[in-house]
Order: sequence, then structure tokens, then C-alpha cells
Amino acid sequence: MSASIISGKQVSEQIRESIAKEVQILTEKGHRPGLAVVLVGEDPASQVYVRNKEKACHELGFYSEVHRLSPATSQEELLALVDKLNRQENIHGILVQLPLPKQINEKSVIDAIAPEKDVDGFHPVNVGNLMIGDDSLLPCTPAGVIELIKRTGVSIEGKHAVVIGRSNIVGKPVSLLLQRENATVTMCHSRTANMAEIARQGDILVVAIGRANMIDGSYVKPGAVVIDVGMNRLDNGKLAGDVDYESAKEFAGFITPVPGGVGPMTITMLMQNTLLASKRLNGLA
Repeated sequence: MSASIISGKQVSEQIRESIAKEVQILTEKGHRPGLAVVLVGEDPASQVYVRNKEKACHELGFYSEVHRLSPATSQEELLALVDKLNRQENIHGILVQLPLPKQINEKSVIDAIAPEKDVDGFHPVNVGNLMIGDDSLLPCTPAGVIELIKRTGVSIEGKHAVVIGRSNIVGKPVSLLLQRENATVTMCHSRTANMAEIARQGDILVVAIGRANMIDGSYVKPGAVVIDVGMNRLDNGKLAGDVDYESAKEFAGFITPVPGGVGPMTITMLMQNTLLASKRLNGLA
């Protein structure tokens, strides 16, 4: 038995269609959602991400600003720009592309973004709200993961979910979101003993460890939903996930491919967050 593929590309397109319709309605009422993206330096991967975000804004009808700053930009200059964007009424979402050059403290920059415009969901206020179950802007990749699981038709409630990886960007928030959906969650990480044995108990397996093809079929419970958040560039230039796809798909019930799984969802959830932030800031939500 081979797994059903969860196409992030397809799900993402469906969500984008409804976002575009809503943006059009808001724009006609004089409330066009606006996103500002800040890129410091010339990191090639970051440049690709920023271009994709710009393209998504254009396709969905958002107002968009991209601020490309020199690698030598000081922390003071960046914080001054963030402050200006916080006060700019036509900007509802602010995203500072990480990583930042070493002269800039990432935490100081994230903390400076107004929580109601923090469409990455990284501000301590939004993280705290996620922790206690209050309404907040959710981190994009974890929100995309939950959406993909739901689209399989598998109910999360009452299931045992195993999350491999405990990063602040994916592992921790996705485990909180799974708990919010009433799953029982086990978190594994680099110090976990008997990881394969634990992973095999998961009806849902979310993998975000940053090591290419590490998780093979021996970690997968037959029929499980497997979500691979990994994005690794192999020596031959190809992209690979953290899950050994060929091996895992023989056991999984549903599985995300890399590329074309979680990746497309991240920018779509960012646009969703910007739309929500604009509605809240305009008193429409």
C-alpha cells in the first residue's frame, strides 16, 4: 500500500482563491491589506523567499512594499524602519526576513514589531497568546501544517501526534496547535532515546529537524499522516525533506512531498495572516 499524497500546492491554491476574493472586497471598500517585507543583506535563499512573497502580494491584490537594505545596515537603522512601518496605516503586516547579519540582534528586531502587525507570529506576545490558547497571529509554517492535516479528512482530535524537532519556529508551535485541536502530543528531539519506537506510535507524525532523509519507514506507524517540514539542498542540487519519502510512503496513509508539500503553504498562511491583521486593524474582525 502506498500513501496518498497531500499536495500543499493544491491546498494552497484553494486557500489563495478565497483570499483573493476577500482582498478584492476589502479593496473596493477602501481597506486594501498591505504587507511590508524587509530584507537586510544578500542571502540567496532569503532573496528567493522575498521574491515569492512579493509575487504572492501582486497575484492576490495586496498592497506591497519591499525594503532591501545593505548588508552593512546597523541595528539602529533597521529598528527605525520597523518603527516607521509600525506607524504606517496602509501597512498591516510587517515581516523582517531572517537570518539577519551578525551586527543585528534578531530578538530585538522581532520584539520591535507591533504584535498586531507581526504576521510571522514570532513576537513574544503572539507566542504567549498561542501558549495560553488566546487569539493571535499564528506562525505560518505550523498553521500550514495543521491545515494540511485537516485537508486529509483525518480528525486530529483524540489522535496521538508525534513531533520530531523542538525549534521555536516549527516544533514547539506546531505541538501547541496540535494540542489545541485535542491531539495527545509527544515531542522528540536530538536527545530522545528510542526515537523510532516513539515515532511509530504516532497517528500523525510531523518532522522538522533539518537533516535530509533521516526519518525512514521504520519510524512510521502504518496508515499514519506524515508531514515533512524539512527543506534540505542535497549535493546534487536537488531538494529533499527530513523524511526519506520513498521508504516512508510504503507505510504512511498520507504524506507530504518535498518540494510541493509544506513549502507552498507557508507563504499562503502569511497572506492569510496579513488579511486577518488588516481586518482587525480596520475594526472588521
